[in-house]
Amino acid sequence: MSRCFIFVVFALLVTSALADLRIATYNLDNYLVMDRRLGDRWFPEYPKPESEKSVVRRIIREAAPDILALQEVGTVEFLEELRADLAEEGLDYEYFVHLDGPDPVRHLALLSKLPLLEAVRHTDLDFKYFDGRERVKRGMLEVSFKHEDGALFKLFVVHLKSKYTENENDPDSQLRRTREAEACRNRIVERTFDLGVNRFLVAGDFNDHPASAALRRFYSRGDLEIGSLLPAADSRGEVWTYFYQKQAQYSLVDGFVASGGIVPSIKDGRGHIVDSPGALDGSDHRMVYLDLVE
Repeated sequence: MSRCFIFVVFALLVTSALADLRIATYNLDNYLVMDRRLGDRWFPEYPKPESEKSVVRRIIREAAPDILALQEVGTVEFLEELRADLAEEGLDYEYFVHLDGPDPVRHLALLSKLPLLEAVRHTDLDFKYFDGRERVKRGMLEVSFKHEDGALFKLFVVHLKSKYTENENDPDSQLRRTREAEACRNRIVERTFDLGVNRFLVAGDFNDHPASAALRRFYSRGDLEIGSLLPAADSRGEVWTYFYQKQAQYSLVDGFVASGGIVPSIKDGRGHIVDSPGALDGSDHRMVYLDLVE
């Protein structure tokens, strides 16, 4: 009887563990070819150093997300390289999506252990900007999944415009970033609420603080409540996700906006920021993840 009891308890624990689904977002900090300064030397058209790549892979392996949203990936060949290296180190992602958006250098991508029901690359998002129209620079990636209980949910991956500006009338690119957020938000509403879908996440690098005009666009539209920024912290209770070395500045720019319909499925109602030793040696952003439990 005792052996039977132990087996039943073990089976229940395994079933419970299998119900957890870990979703993460991670800006890889230019996993691509670009002009770089390494130490005191300048290298034109140089790939991300192997020392940084190895740290990025270690962070991914330690968190071991089932679904991983990525920002600042180069061409699809770089995504395939990362995927192959992770597989060689014991972490397999059978499914992947790469979005080749309007930005010719930095792209969005996704790695997944779960089958994809649908992947939509939104590269047509545009908005009015001063006297002309512009497109959302990195586009937006939309991927649909089914959890083990058969419930549908969507993940939208974004990377809004950085604070670098090319227009003196738009300090810190605040207006452009806000318009990008509006364009993404409107498409998200079309692809969720307008279709009767209320379980979704918006993940990525928003390049702005939680109370900014850009982030507020993802919280609501008029009377429509869209979602809220998921609280997340590291093991010390710190909430920053990005370190700007030039100004020695820490800020919260990465994470998840969760719809009201999916919040009850998020374990403990919060996310987690990875603070493994040496994490900033791989990227100037820290990974954020959450666990879905049914």
